Amino acid sequence: MAVVATPRNKPVRTRKAGKWRPRGHSPWFHVIMIPVSLLWLSPILFVIAVAFRSFDDIAINGLGSLPHSVTFRGFSEALTAGHLGTALANSAIVTSVTVVLSLLFASLAAFALSRFRIPLRRTVLLVMLAGNLLPPQILLVPVSRITQSLGIYDNLIALIVVQVGFGLGFYTFVLHGFMRALPVEVFEAAKLDGAGPLGTYALIVMPLCRPALAALAALATTWVFNDLIWAMTVLRTETRFPITAALLNLQGGYSTSWNVLAAGSLLAAVPTAVVFFMFQKQFVSGLLVGTSK
Repeated sequence: MAVVATPRNKPVRTRKAGKWRPRGHSPWFHVIMIPVSLLWLSPILFVIAVAFRSFDDIAINGLGSLPHSVTFRGFSEALTAGHLGTALANSAIVTSVTVVLSLLFASLAAFALSRFRIPLRRTVLLVMLAGNLLPPQILLVPVSRITQSLGIYDNLIALIVVQVGFGLGFYTFVLHGFMRALPVEVFEAAKLDGAGPLGTYALIVMPLCRPALAALAALATTWVFNDLIWAMTVLRTETRFPITAALLNLQGGYSTSWNVLAAGSLLAAVPTAVVFFMFQKQFVSGLLVGTSK
């Protein structure tokens, strides 16, 4: 046995000196993980196969048979008759506005709580965070009544307000921890250069918090886009439903049209899947953001 040093100073054992063998996982890792991966992907592949089949194909050959036809009719019917096209637009509006407003307000609150001596600032932060610990089921009726009293019930504005309100505490808590970890010398230098609080926030803090903001934006997009409970609480008109509520409504109207239901499920899953694959690193860092410098 010979030992060959790698650039990372991690020796790799080879059978003969001068013979290089690439490092990697044990063959048993691939033997175990390939079947596990296929098992995990099998429901997704099944839904994709059903979505591209025609209704007649499913009715004649059965749901579990191999596809005998390929058609986009399920997607077109879900988008038009099932109103998923409008629902996707509603979800895009609610998600984008909610994420921008939530992170804007949370960053302002976190900056104030982390850099100014506000009385009872720790209590304020804990109270904001405690709102996220309440089960949403006990708040359904109060939230519905409040939106009715404000005159915004059955409107996308109501859903945006609710989403911003219930996400603000968590986002503020995370950004507060990140901003507290920023070097004090940066703020002292900004003060010596004559930067005021808003200038320090806009020109120094926000650029330094870009990793945290990106992580929270990725997580918030997934949470808001996939929300169902608040949409069913403050909305009643079908044309104002987001994608999750419209998909639930589609299930009631097309209970036997499996191809339409599968197509609608794929349409609802694609946006969040795209966000996840685009911001994989931000999702991972979002689990640890604010815990260290």
